[in-house]
Amino acid sequence: MRPEYRDEPCKTALTRVRNMRFKWSLNPYMGCVHRCTFCFVRAFEKLADRPFDARYGTSIRVKTNLVEVLRAELAKKSWKREQVVVGTATDPYQPAEGHFRLTRGAIEALGDARTPIGLITRGPLIVRDVDVLAYASSRAEVGVTFSIPTLDPTIWRLTEPGTAPPRKRLRAIRVLVDAGIDAHVGMAPILPGLSDDPAKMADVVRAARDAGATSIWTNVLYLRPGTREHFLDNLARDWPALLPMYERLYSGLAYVTKDVVEPVRARVRELAREHGIADRRENPIRPAPEVEAAVEQLSLDGLAAIA
Repeated sequence: MRPEYRDEPCKTALTRVRNMRFKWSLNPYMGCVHRCTFCFVRAFEKLADRPFDARYGTSIRVKTNLVEVLRAELAKKSWKREQVVVGTATDPYQPAEGHFRLTRGAIEALGDARTPIGLITRGPLIVRDVDVLAYASSRAEVGVTFSIPTLDPTIWRLTEPGTAPPRKRLRAIRVLVDAGIDAHVGMAPILPGLSDDPAKMADVVRAARDAGATSIWTNVLYLRPGTREHFLDNLARDWPALLPMYERLYSGLAYVTKDVVEPVRARVRELAREHGIADRRENPIRPAPEVEAAVEQLSLDGLAAIA
C-alpha cells in the first residue's frame, strides 16, 4: 500500500521533553512507513485516537514549514543552545525525506545556531547529508544513533517490514565515521526469545565494531497499550509458540522486570569490551575550542537577557 502524504504546517518546531536526558525533540514528519511492529509511537497514536494498528504508517503528516519555524525559534534570545534530538517519534530519514528534505534543512539550521544535535534513525538515506552533518559537527556536538536490534533476516523482515536491511545501515555508519562524524549503534528493542539470543547479539556487536561505531547500547522491548496489541497480534501470527512467554513477561506491565533486562545489558557491555567498541575515528569532527567558548558565552548572554 502506497502511503498518503499530507501537508500539515506546524506552529512550533521544537517540543519540550520531560524526564529525559535531553530537553528538546524535533520531528519533521509524523507517522512512519517503516511500520515496525514494536514501535512505541503506536501507543501515542492510540492516545490521540489515531490508527495504531496495521493502518499506522499509511498516512504521513509532513510539517512543510518546519525549517522556517525552527530558524525563528533558534533565533530567539531565550534559546540556550540545549541539545535537540531529531527523530524521537518518527524516523527523520524515512523515504519522505528524499523528497521533502526537511531533516536536512533542520540540521543546517541547528548547525547555524551552534546547537548540539542527537539524531536517531534506521534510514541509510542519511549518507546524503554527510556535508551538513559535518558542518553541524564543527559548530556543536553531533551524535547519530542507528537502531540495529538484530541482523537476523527473518526477525528483521517480520518486525521491521518497511526498513532498509540492517547491513545497509551498517554501511551508512561506515560512511559517517569515515567522514569524522560520531555514529553509534542502538540495539533496541531486544525481543525476548528472539533477538536476545547471545549469538545474535554478538553478531550485531561485531558488525558494529567492523562498521566503526563509536559506541553501542541496548534496551529490551516495552509494550504500552497500542503497541502491545499490535505487537502481540503479529507475534501470534509469526511466532505463536512465544505468545505465552510474552503474556507472562508483560502481564499487566509495559516493561519487563530488571531480572530480564539487566542480563541483556550486561552481556552487550561485555561484548562491547570484548570486541573493542570505541571511538576510533581517524579524523573526528569536533567543535573548535574557541567555538565552544563562544557558544558558552552566548548562552550566558541569553540567560542574562531573560533574567
